Amino acid sequence: MASVTTTNPKLHAMSFDVEEYFQVANLRGHFRREDWDAVEPRLDIGMEHILGALARTRSHATFFFLGWIAERHPKWVQRCLEGGHEVASHGYEHLFLQDLGPEKLESDLERTERALVAAGAPRPIGFRASTFTLTRNTWWAFDVLVRRGYRYDSSVHPVRHPVYGVPGFEPGISRVKAAGGEIVEFPVSTYPLLGRNFPFGGGGYFRLLPGAVTRGALASLERKGRAGAFYLHPWEFDPDQPRCPAPAFKRFRHYLNLDRTLPRLEQLLSQFRFGSLREVLEHEGAL
Repeated sequence: MASVTTTNPKLHAMSFDVEEYFQVANLRGHFRREDWDAVEPRLDIGMEHILGALARTRSHATFFFLGWIAERHPKWVQRCLEGGHEVASHGYEHLFLQDLGPEKLESDLERTERALVAAGAPRPIGFRASTFTLTRNTWWAFDVLVRRGYRYDSSVHPVRHPVYGVPGFEPGISRVKAAGGEIVEFPVSTYPLLGRNFPFGGGGYFRLLPGAVTRGALASLERKGRAGAFYLHPWEFDPDQPRCPAPAFKRFRHYLNLDRTLPRLEQLLSQFRFGSLREVLEHEGAL
């Protein structure tokens, strides 16, 4: 059994956006929505690796499920709950917030909630938008989340990026005022450097950056007394997934170092203490 080697008991947040490889934004142009059910599913491969790594290191995590996934693969909702993990909402079918609008987001959330509850999960209190598309232009999403009873969100990325990002936003845990109340925001981790926030908290950055850099950045946050937040996807643990003829840069971002994701995750989980977003927020007194 792997053990946590850090002497600091700081609890950090681990999370996984549960979606199939053919649902990601980088490959969106190669898999039509109406064809999803005809594509061979590969979710089992990544989920087995992830739950195994969490169990071996006695770690917990939040699993942000697509409602589409929960309807077709309820066993994974149940397996996550059996492992002591949190199940939260990632929306129904991975649509960007700017493509939904307030009314469609409301119905999208409701549909996802029904799917999660039907699979055996409690009604979710946490949400993460597809591709971190909660930006200043979609700030209205907070109003919808508060109205539906969500207590925290993890959709704002305080970085500069052509598709998403809110530069200058608080990189740690904070509260956002919305119509009808407040909601806690817990962004994926960034590292402050030269007056900017640089991403390192998961996804392609976790596969691109050397593992030592990721661990060093998290250790730096820990020394400052800040809880980190990481995210990954099941497809990132499946190096044998089919290759798509996407543009070169998108292929690079999607397929880079897939064979290194699992060992890097296990080393991270062994060196630091991880729980779900809800556990960390409760530990920090934010919920």
